Amino acid sequence: MEELNVVRLSPLRLNGPVPAKSTLSGRSTPRGGSPSFRRLNSGRTPRRDGKSSAFGSQWFRSNRIVLWLLLITLWAYGGFYVQSRWAHGDNKEGIFGGSGGDVANGTSQPEEKNQRILVANEESLAVKPPSNKTQGNSMDLDVVLAKQGNSVVSDKVSSSKKKSKKSTRASRRKTRGKKKVVAEVKTDDIEVQEEEIPKRNTTYGLLVGPFGPIEDKILEWSPEKRSGTCDRKSQFARLVWSRKFVLILHELSMTGAPLAMLELATELLSCGATVYVVPLSKRGGLMSELSRRKIKVLEDKSDLSFKTAMKADLIIAGSAVCASWIEQYAARTVLGSSQITWWIMENRREYFDRAKLAFNRVKKLIFLSESQSKHWLAWCEEEHIKLKTQPALVPLSISDELAFVAGIPCSLSTPLFSPEKMLEKRQLLRDFVRKEMGLTDNDMLVMSLSSINPGKGQFLLLETTRLLIEGAPPLNGSAVKRREYQKRTLLYNWKQFGEWKKESSTLSNNLQTEALQVPQLFIKGVNYTAGIENDRGTRKLFSLTEGKQGEKLKVLIGSVGSKSNKVPYVKALLNFLNQHSNLSNTVLWTPSTTRVAALYAAADAYVMNSQGLGETFGRVTIEAMAFGLPVLGTDAGGTKEIVEHNVTGLLHSLGRPGTQVLANNLQYLLNNPSERQRLGSNGRKKVKDMYLKKHMYKRFGEVLYDCMRIK
Repeated sequence: MEELNVVRLSPLRLNGPVPAKSTLSGRSTPRGGSPSFRRLNSGRTPRRDGKSSAFGSQWFRSNRIVLWLLLITLWAYGGFYVQSRWAHGDNKEGIFGGSGGDVANGTSQPEEKNQRILVANEESLAVKPPSNKTQGNSMDLDVVLAKQGNSVVSDKVSSSKKKSKKSTRASRRKTRGKKKVVAEVKTDDIEVQEEEIPKRNTTYGLLVGPFGPIEDKILEWSPEKRSGTCDRKSQFARLVWSRKFVLILHELSMTGAPLAMLELATELLSCGATVYVVPLSKRGGLMSELSRRKIKVLEDKSDLSFKTAMKADLIIAGSAVCASWIEQYAARTVLGSSQITWWIMENRREYFDRAKLAFNRVKKLIFLSESQSKHWLAWCEEEHIKLKTQPALVPLSISDELAFVAGIPCSLSTPLFSPEKMLEKRQLLRDFVRKEMGLTDNDMLVMSLSSINPGKGQFLLLETTRLLIEGAPPLNGSAVKRREYQKRTLLYNWKQFGEWKKESSTLSNNLQTEALQVPQLFIKGVNYTAGIENDRGTRKLFSLTEGKQGEKLKVLIGSVGSKSNKVPYVKALLNFLNQHSNLSNTVLWTPSTTRVAALYAAADAYVMNSQGLGETFGRVTIEAMAFGLPVLGTDAGGTKEIVEHNVTGLLHSLGRPGTQVLANNLQYLLNNPSERQRLGSNGRKKVKDMYLKKHMYKRFGEVLYDCMRIK
């Protein structure tokens, strides 16, 4: 009997075809056959796997948009996190390269090569427009990164090679309109640079200093190790703690305004604030000092500085020259006027004209002295400019470093370095530095430290010195001027003193100016003799009988090499000295430096001979007073507010008429050491009462409180 093979149809596929053979064995086998087949190739297992894989792919396709949105969200969050840390300068782990940390300060530290290259490329693109050179550099940088194992960059290299020609042409078209902007920035740096005069003794005759290493050795103290501490209990410290400030400096020269802003940045940083400095011009030597004090510098004065300033609690501009930056920043944000405090330190009409359009772009104006404030408010009335708020008055102060060396109690004073101990060390420093300068005990060293330009009056000081040494009248003396000079000289005759007021009215229209010429000469009834050689129009200088005789005058002028010096003016001074050999032997020069404590310690008197409207304030004036030096200053500007005539110093009039008065004052101090001591002691006491750091920051804290809207 023939056996019939019964084929059972699958209940799941009733209408489908029946497989004749198994795909594995090659012959037809019933599904319910041997157990081994059931174990090895179960009919349900493939279908279950197929269902699960099909379900997974179907779920992925249906929810693909959700996954992409999740991925984009995570990517955006990571990007914003990195950008926020970069903007706030958080570079503790070194993952942001040159945008924060020590690289922003101008110092470089070893980092991974790929990070350093990436940051350099980003910064170059942010500052300069794209060009052929930058694109070529970017290709090279990508190749370097590819060698380090960055697979993503390798793709970028291949694509950049393919598009190099197109990108080069596009960059040329884009940069045509931007080349002018770059050229303007470069020419701005070139304009401020002048021909530099060599710093040699053959050029200046006698160049002394700087004496920073000598200070460290004798004082057993260095400002590099201790640069000041903040008074944590003060209102100023509580106000600025954990806040962010951006300081705008017009340049980095070692002159009044940049140095004042440097001290402000140091104090803010010491009190726990985050500080960024934006120099509008890189000329000067303060970059290394900013780096030493770990103050972050933003070299990009446009986009990067604007972005950083927008996140700051307050912006402090330190010069009238900052007007252009203020206007550009105010055009970028509506919060500009509520963020900016403007500390103006100039007192000339030309600076007012440059700044007047930006007055209402700031929240508060700050001046240094009452005379400066009166001048600027008067100019505002002439131009019909109405300020939003009343300007504040914040005079400068001496730094803790100078107060410490001067023997004045400050934050740096310790039991081992008490004020009394520092006075002893200061005397040792004086003796050593004077010996280095070639001075003796019979020499009176008169010092004038500032940038060398016509406004500071160094040429008039040399004329005065020549008048004392050679007994010659002021320059440009015609016959009429010689007769007037002789009449003025006769006023100092003891017999004519009773007729002084009546005679002086015929010589000058300013009785107050003439009054500065005589009274200090007759304080103690000292004997006085004077004579005139009518044939030459010269006179023998008077001699006072008090104290030791034969003291010689020495004049120290600085600061040689300062970027604020006017080279033609310096050359005129040197030519004048070459024409008068006796005068050249009397004058000493010193380079530009921030280490001036040794110079103050070696000096016997200080001359502030600023012309025009006078010195705005004159920080060097209070520094000299802190070291017990009498100040001989012009009767103008902030100097007359600091120096009390015949109390802390002696005043003289502006211009060439003041040279005769200054000569008389110098001669008086030359022959009266006790008067030098009296005036210097009074000046030192005034600094302790009015011009220490705590006095300045108490006023500054009040201004910041009003500007930052503290609740």
